[in-house]
Amino acid sequence: ETKPGCGYPLAWEDQDRYKGGWELTSSGSLRLKLLKGPGKLRTLANIFFQPNLPTIDDYYEPFTFDYDNLFNAPAGDDQPVARPKSLLTGEFMDKIVLGPNWDDDFGGSPLYATNDPNLKGLSDSQKLCLTQFHKLFYFYFPRICNHCGNPGCVASCPSGAIYKRGEDGIVLIDQDTCRAWRFCVSACPYKKPYFNWNNGKSEKCIFCYPRLETGQANACAHACTGRIRFVGVILYDADRIEETAKQPDDRLVEAMRDLILDPCDPAVIAGARANGLEDNWIQAAQESPQYRLFKKWRIALPHHPEFRTVPMNYYVPPLSPILHQAKGDQGGTYDPENMEFFTDVELMRIPTKFLANLLSAGNESVVIEALKKQMAVRMYIRQQRVGDLGDAKVQSALREVGLSEQDAVDINRLLALATFSERFVIPETHRESKTSVDPRTMYEKRGSVGFGVKKKEFLGRTW
Repeated sequence: ETKPGCGYPLAWEDQDRYKGGWELTSSGSLRLKLLKGPGKLRTLANIFFQPNLPTIDDYYEPFTFDYDNLFNAPAGDDQPVARPKSLLTGEFMDKIVLGPNWDDDFGGSPLYATNDPNLKGLSDSQKLCLTQFHKLFYFYFPRICNHCGNPGCVASCPSGAIYKRGEDGIVLIDQDTCRAWRFCVSACPYKKPYFNWNNGKSEKCIFCYPRLETGQANACAHACTGRIRFVGVILYDADRIEETAKQPDDRLVEAMRDLILDPCDPAVIAGARANGLEDNWIQAAQESPQYRLFKKWRIALPHHPEFRTVPMNYYVPPLSPILHQAKGDQGGTYDPENMEFFTDVELMRIPTKFLANLLSAGNESVVIEALKKQMAVRMYIRQQRVGDLGDAKVQSALREVGLSEQDAVDINRLLALATFSERFVIPETHRESKTSVDPRTMYEKRGSVGFGVKKKEFLGRTW
């Protein structure tokens, strides 16, 4: 989706409305937001009715077009048209009012972009940039299920149909156990579970786990033409997840980094082996782009950590162009004399406060740190290739952000020049060491592929 914008479903980040994620109680414990107010008993009493679910108007009314009239209309004076038709009622629609990509690329900005919850805390002059063409900014923000370490969907399901796999951390929905309570839709603050009205089951991103089990990249990452997606292994201390999620907002990002273990530490390696990890998984963790971007180099950030689900997807904040300001209150000429291309990151077009609201629970310092490191890497690479900045200035920039020359080379390599195998460090799953295989059924299981609800025979029919 495009930021700033309301996203899909509409205003999904507004948890005062949707009650997704977790919150800290007055006693310091974690509680699902959807239990706030009514409590567990009242929530149980209303189990068949969920007031916090997004409505069809928050998604969009599915529609098609009257193609039959377009192709088969009799000859006439006017060009035939394909009128929109609702897939819910079958009636013609006067106007399409919403869709899954409705506000992309700043579409409908006076209505959608200006209501982005991440604009909270920005000054009036910064918000004014949304209506001034020469100051305009937006960026693309691809979203999938975060496969969280503390997933609200797992905790909320009354049927226990959602689980987090121990071998790789992927969150899945058991289609046989799902009973359509739809608590997962309410409890997920990212609104990534969807309810399928055709089969009466909730569905979500499965992170293409059949591909990952054989060492292949998931489809969305594999198909990314911009080569901006990375997949890798991270090792973390599961016993500290609750402690991490309880941290105050300004400490959440650092707590999530502390949760991740150093895969090169001999003690961590010994613990991983004791917990059943194979050597190829440990090696993959040591080469993981996720570990380097989020933990080692500290230039990637989690998505809305204040939801306290401990998301496992991380984003490198965009280093946007410089926002040039005209001299004088009433406009005038630009003054480029004292401006440099490599300047203060706080003068960038995208406000750091906006990025902080999106990626660090409002903590601007970690966002500025990530942006300054990207800027320092740019300066180093430019000096190596063009040589117009001066070694002293570049070395000073690297020292300021705590990067070595080798770090700058490695960051540039990963973000700009990485090969396929460097972006996707995915070990194969060792099923043979974790499950017993019955030789009488192994070939039958090998030929069984696909997803969906298992069929059962009853009264001579397959149901």
